[in-house]
Amino acid sequence: MSILPGAEPYQHDGGPVGFLLSHGFTGTPQSMRPWAEHLAAAGLTVSLPLLPGHGTRWQDMALTTWQDWYAEVERAFDALRERCETVFVGGLSMGGTLALRLAELRGDQVAGLVLVNPSVHADDPRLKALPVLKHLAKSVAGIGSDIRKEGVVELAYSRTPLKPLHSLVKAWPVVQGDLPQITQPVLLFRSPQDHVVAPANSETVLARISSTDVTAELLPDSYHVATLDHDAERIFTGSLEFVRRVAAFDGKDGDDAKDDAKD
Repeated sequence: MSILPGAEPYQHDGGPVGFLLSHGFTGTPQSMRPWAEHLAAAGLTVSLPLLPGHGTRWQDMALTTWQDWYAEVERAFDALRERCETVFVGGLSMGGTLALRLAELRGDQVAGLVLVNPSVHADDPRLKALPVLKHLAKSVAGIGSDIRKEGVVELAYSRTPLKPLHSLVKAWPVVQGDLPQITQPVLLFRSPQDHVVAPANSETVLARISSTDVTAELLPDSYHVATLDHDAERIFTGSLEFVRRVAAFDGKDGDDAKDDAKD
């Protein structure tokens, strides 16, 4: 099955500091592309993979599980580590879930985490019916494009396949249970108005991790897909400042690099 236009993975070969980004459930790299390009313009080596089952048809996603998505994130991480001295990991929504799992399992190989509205537990009581419902219906309405900014659309499935949703629900207690193992520096962005992932998820992450270097920032003018919303620039610049502080990275900022590219 061919990849939807705009859903392609993104890679940029830059300097010795790498940054792995992961998109969310039923989404695509399109939701993260501006963030990835901002980091690349600053001189970082960037990897933004397309997760299995995403970016084609929702029926394809129905054949995958959270272990498949995590395996792709881990593969991309190992590829970055082969060419970079330091690697940071960031994710939106379920991408944040996978980033947290990677940090739990790979320890100090992960230099730091940047999370945007991560999910770690089920807040909708209807999810309890998934074990039965997934056998009665293949999909429900999609969850994409929860964006406050007018005229901006997320490239995501119009339907949410229930089998992989059930798999994600089963991943949450695994990830949440190991949150105390996370000791890396963490920068977490959260939207007070989020119609997909309850803000309590971010509060759980902040309360349970063992990191001592933790920064939490609110995104007051954005909904769930904040990487495409009004506060996107705060995420882009904030994550770059985070990398510079933690890794003592002295690469160019995005504006300087873009100016050089024009010369």
